[in-house]
Amino acid sequence: MSSTLKPTADVAAAERPEARAAQVVRVTLPPGWNRRRVIAGVVMLLWLLSGVYVVGPDQQAVVTRFGKVENPRVLPGIGWTWPYPIGEVNKLKVLQRQRAFIGGAPADQPLGQVEPLASQFLTGDQNLINIRTVVQYSVATPSEYLFRAEDVGRAVSAAAESELARQIASRKVDDVLTTEKVAIQETVRQRAQELVDSYGLGVALSTVSIEYIAPPPETAAAFRDVASARADSVRIVSEAEGYSNDLIPRARGEGTQLTEEAHAYRQRKADEAHGDAARFTQLEREYVKNPALTSSRLYLETMEEVLPRLKKTIVDSQGNLDMTIIGRDGPPRSRDSSLPAPTTAFPPPP
Repeated sequence: MSSTLKPTADVAAAERPEARAAQVVRVTLPPGWNRRRVIAGVVMLLWLLSGVYVVGPDQQAVVTRFGKVENPRVLPGIGWTWPYPIGEVNKLKVLQRQRAFIGGAPADQPLGQVEPLASQFLTGDQNLINIRTVVQYSVATPSEYLFRAEDVGRAVSAAAESELARQIASRKVDDVLTTEKVAIQETVRQRAQELVDSYGLGVALSTVSIEYIAPPPETAAAFRDVASARADSVRIVSEAEGYSNDLIPRARGEGTQLTEEAHAYRQRKADEAHGDAARFTQLEREYVKNPALTSSRLYLETMEEVLPRLKKTIVDSQGNLDMTIIGRDGPPRSRDSSLPAPTTAFPPPP
């Protein structure tokens, strides 16, 4: 009786979840399939899905197949290629600025110091000068950047250094330290860009910046003295030019004024001479017509002009002098020094 109430072992095993799942698998699998094939299919699917890649907004990618470039420039977005080892995706941040250093790394780097030997350049006048330069560049052609050089930063640094040495050697040390710095930077950038383009490095140089430029420590004091003397000479020349710029216009103005006054004086004297000549000519015509009348009129006009300015003493025809006239004359008046001395007798008519 008890045997009829208890389930058999086969029925209990069939009612287990694992057994039911196994029965379902056996029912759904096609004929001839086994567990190894299922695993291989899943692995193959996952391998194919690993070929999906995403290129960020600041990136570009290069897709290769068996080591050969299949797509040299992949723009931002989602794509698929054959997974490794058949295909490979190399992503680059093309908008990121990279730096190459000449003459030592800057102070913000872990070993940022000026390297004395690497930073020394020879100028055109045979002087040594220490220069530290930073070259900034970015990726222009991703495929060339990846496969044309093992160390692109070192190649860019070597190209810029060679051109910098050429430019320094063609200038004097005073020009390099003072006025030619900006011109050197721009020229080095252009010539170094042409050089890296000929190498096919796939980079674009954005700036070449001379961050440190100074004479060697052994000659720094002499350079300072020369710079101070040059500054004094420039100051003295500027002062002299300022004095000349102030004096020369003033002298020219005074000369112009004197010239205009001389012209005016000459014109006035010429006009007076022409007037006197015309008056004399007119008087001469009148005198020819009536000599006696013209001579009397001239005499009276002259006396009318001269006598009011003279101190006069009048005597009668017998030579008697009226002394009361002297008492009524009052204080003597000043006379013009250009007029003749006062006379004591009325001049006889002509």
